[in-house]
Amino acid sequence: MILILGLILLIAAVIVGLAGVFGNTGPGHDLGVGGDFSIFGYHVTGSTGSLFLSGIIVGAVALLGLTLVMMGARRSVRRSAQARRERDTSRREAAVVDRERDDLIKQRDDAHAGAGAGAPTTDMPRAETDAPVTDAPRGRGHWFGHRAAHR
Repeated sequence: MILILGLILLIAAVIVGLAGVFGNTGPGHDLGVGGDFSIFGYHVTGSTGSLFLSGIIVGAVALLGLTLVMMGARRSVRRSAQARRERDTSRREAAVVDRERDDLIKQRDDAHAGAGAGAPTTDMPRAETDAPVTDAPRGRGHWFGHRAAHR
């Protein structure tokens, strides 16, 4: 919503500014001599200072529109980054749960096999690695080459 409002303000300010620039035909619109200046049928009469003030107002509206566009873009980037972090966290948690489930299944199978043969079995603890488990494709390159460390 903020992004759309900012685009509307920015486009309106640019249109009014361009209409003012292209509507100025030189000496025929000299405000200092009592002439008038018209934009979209609205006649501005008065001094050059009032025209300058109108230009400042149009510039301020354009700056407000640009600020709103940048705020909207920043907000959407922040939301998508947060969603990516949450997705990665849930994938890591799911991988841990899968590992625990596999360990329990292995222990159960070993217990059933040991009970059937009558010989006790010794479980060797599985080596845990600190490497993150992701389902993302590995072929994605980075802008500035290989990253040596994780974020």
